[in-house]
Amino acid sequence: MSFLRRLSTRRLLAVIGGALAVVAGGTAIAIATTSGTPVPAKQPLPVALRQALKAPEIKGVSARITFTNNLLDASSLPGGTPLLTGASGRLWATADGKARLELQSAKGGGDVQLVVDGNQVSLYEAGSKTLYKATLPAEKRRGGKADRKKGGVPTIANIQRMLKRLGTAANISQATPTSVAGRGAYSVRVSPKRDGGLVGAAQIAWDAVTGTPLRVGIYAADRQDPVLELTATDIAYGDVDSSVFDVSAPADAKVVDLTPQLRKAAAQGKAKGRKAAGKKAKSVGGPAAVRKAAGFDVSAPKTLAGLPRRGVRLVTVDGKQAALAVYGKGLGAIAVLQTPVDPADVATKGGDEALKALPEVSIGGVTGHELATALGTVIMFDKGGVSYTILGSVPPAAAEAAARGL
Repeated sequence: MSFLRRLSTRRLLAVIGGALAVVAGGTAIAIATTSGTPVPAKQPLPVALRQALKAPEIKGVSARITFTNNLLDASSLPGGTPLLTGASGRLWATADGKARLELQSAKGGGDVQLVVDGNQVSLYEAGSKTLYKATLPAEKRRGGKADRKKGGVPTIANIQRMLKRLGTAANISQATPTSVAGRGAYSVRVSPKRDGGLVGAAQIAWDAVTGTPLRVGIYAADRQDPVLELTATDIAYGDVDSSVFDVSAPADAKVVDLTPQLRKAAAQGKAKGRKAAGKKAKSVGGPAAVRKAAGFDVSAPKTLAGLPRRGVRLVTVDGKQAALAVYGKGLGAIAVLQTPVDPADVATKGGDEALKALPEVSIGGVTGHELATALGTVIMFDKGGVSYTILGSVPPAAAEAAARGL
């Protein structure tokens, strides 16, 4: 859909809560009807994608949606936020970059409303009665019709080449005619051919006439049902009243402004960019070089949890020199981030309620915390003056073996 393609990735991800990245399109093909349910005519995937990209722009969308989140064990999230437990709700979006998402939890965790209006983002959580606000950095926009025409719609041949390249690493289904939210739609499923870790597949369905994304799902390798899914159950197209994008928060809600942190991060990024432009940045790689540059004892064995070491690089985290080691390939790789422990952070870390809420795990005589999901595992612990974060699309046993091997 034209107006969704004009939204920045950052704002689109904000609308669907972190996410879920969507590829949208549209088509003006004829619709066939089977038993009262509209189903589009069968088309080769390259043709369906090209027709999608040529869809005429629509002014806005109003939809009822269902958000499924089975990443975590529901029993461990009593009264959790709808973003973690899943919910039903409403979604509105307009061609000029405005969007609103409302989620109403059936598990007593309180409602959530997210509003994006230009570079203004607001998130209200009824459970904690907190309104989070932020002003995103201004973006450089394209010059309108001339620039869009210059880019053009890719040819069938170009789309075929793109799919062929993607096909070297992934299995790609054909465009399957289906029906979603009472609309004729096409559905495509993509799954990794190898090194997929716990990730089984991603699936997207879009409206066969307007190209609006109607369903986006992520599947774990060992599950038939999606672990993450955003799907429309009813949808309408046309003008959206501007009052829809007003944030409905009570006057006594706690307000948290995240703009200062965003501005600080943006300023740091610009400073690094100017430094890199003035002097070619030197990349530091390899265990010995990274240890020397980082100034602490970086652990980087040749193998970890049965996976070979693929590389060790010097990185910067919160202004500190850090080491990033990668073991294995593809989505099934394990990443190990190491930073020196700052004594000033110990008290803060000890009072981190979110970290304390995670299950404890013993790592070489120290206590770590583990977040296990259907798509991967994260383990965090401090040892010998170094803070370790292990993450990968692997089961807890593999992540724990990696942590104990450092």
